[in-house]
Amino acid sequence: MVQPPRDPDDDGRPPRSTRSGRDATARTDGGPASDRPEEDRPPTATNHARAVADALAGYDWLVEVGIGRRTAVARALAERDASVTAVDRRAVETPDGVRFVRDDVTDPDLATYEGADALYALNLPPELQVPVADIARRAGADLAFTTLGGDPATVPTRPATVAGGTLHWLRRTDGA
Repeated sequence: MVQPPRDPDDDGRPPRSTRSGRDATARTDGGPASDRPEEDRPPTATNHARAVADALAGYDWLVEVGIGRRTAVARALAERDASVTAVDRRAVETPDGVRFVRDDVTDPDLATYEGADALYALNLPPELQVPVADIARRAGADLAFTTLGGDPATVPTRPATVAGGTLHWLRRTDGA
């Protein structure tokens, strides 16, 4: 049987009561940020998305690899009149102005990426960094990505600090 993900704030003890009758251990922030709509996420998530969008703002056509439910960067870029294509291996909803293409980066349709100025990915896992870097190289595009937590960059990059984390860059001029 598949177990639901464990709530990091759940220590396994039963809830404690307070004089008000309200559960003292109940989450009042609406749960983990990743489970909430973008507009309800804490400022740190919003600041990070804004910082990544700012770093990518000079590109005309971008492809977000593995958009999932994190749409803030794509939305911000589209609102700045960039052409944005979102790619994921599962069908997902994207913001207005963002084109969606279903593709798997481990077996990509290169036509989806050809002509893009840059590819970017948020929380790109180590096992997908090489295939995504290869797609960017073959498409003649720059690549920018963030990793999840302490995951390392497994391809040679130029790291840059942005609000809330590190943005790893692999530029076509780097000769990759």
